[in-house]
Amino acid sequence: MAAMDPKSLLTLFRQISEGRLTPEQALVQAQRNSFEDLGFAKLDHQRAERLGFPEVVFAEGKREAHLVEICRRHLATHERLLVTRLDAERAERLLAEFPGGHHNPTARTLSYGLARANERGDVLIVCAGTADLPVAEEAYETARLMGNRTQIIADVGVAGIHRLLAHKARLEQARVLIAVAGMEGALPSVVGGLVGAPLIAVPTSVGYGVGLGGVAALLSMLNSCAPGVTVVNIDNGFGAAFAASLINQLPAAE
Repeated sequence: MAAMDPKSLLTLFRQISEGRLTPEQALVQAQRNSFEDLGFAKLDHQRAERLGFPEVVFAEGKREAHLVEICRRHLATHERLLVTRLDAERAERLLAEFPGGHHNPTARTLSYGLARANERGDVLIVCAGTADLPVAEEAYETARLMGNRTQIIADVGVAGIHRLLAHKARLEQARVLIAVAGMEGALPSVVGGLVGAPLIAVPTSVGYGVGLGGVAALLSMLNSCAPGVTVVNIDNGFGAAFAASLINQLPAAE
């Protein structure tokens, strides 16, 4: 694992030898300050220890050379890597450089490594329409890589609510749910009224003009009358799945 720079480490060693820090205090400080400085990026190699999953690479907007080097240094330290918002051309470039990854072109993700699925429960993703699948698939790939049993139930929006009700038994089995919807964003309220599990709502930018690129769905979800609904940012399937995974990793109530 990448560590602090030699000068900072030497300072810590001296503080321990002089009795100003206990070894335990020094370890906490080293973990807090440890990152790998590439100049254009500072890789947080301690994130896996804090949150249970390594730092995720957001590809959009990054120069290709920077993206490749970040992935190279990450894979030198961690077995698992998730790259999000990655176009197909740059996914091919990364796979050529680092073979063995799993590319999901719908989700625009590239992943390496896979944790063993935990036995605590399922993260179930319900998706209002086929046009919402890119966001739902991003959530699926994130939850899957973080070690959750995961499934997508697609195209069960409220315009044909019988399609959702046909899966009621499956909804009730999930430990955490993610509801992905654009347009008016009503799906999370409906699902939240059917189940008692934590539900994370994801508004998408799918919709016509007054949908305002997902703002209408976002406001609808924020104003949900269903208790227990939490809302993430527009199109943020990754954030929803990360939160769902943290919930799913909690010990079950006795």
